[in-house]
Amino acid sequence: MATGKGTSQFSHEPLFDVIGRVSTELRDVAKLIEQLEPMLSDAQSDEYLESPEHMRLLQGIDLAVQKSRGLAAFLDSVSDELDVSHLVDITTALNLVTLSDMKMRLRAAVDTKQSAETYQLASGDLDFF
Repeated sequence: MATGKGTSQFSHEPLFDVIGRVSTELRDVAKLIEQLEPMLSDAQSDEYLESPEHMRLLQGIDLAVQKSRGLAAFLDSVSDELDVSHLVDITTALNLVTLSDMKMRLRAAVDTKQSAETYQLASGDLDFF
């Protein structure tokens, strides 16, 4: 981690802000996962609802949502303890992110819709990647 000196494609940013953006992305992941639950629990067959495999799948989805939200809350709590003057260069970390919209949101405080909102409003649209 850098502490404010050096040059890179991206400027150094307060660690406090970076962690906040990661936390927001985790909450967005929870929303995306949560949107799957109604599709899986709205079965037309009672046999499907009574299936142990189906119940494990629903429990796994619920656990993924809880873990995402828990990690977001954990990061928020940790970031409350950080010195706002502590700067980091996130260039290498951003290069590991393959989703361009998420990379943009992590790069800086950009006023964009979260993925969960975007996909909810894009009914019928299809992105190939």
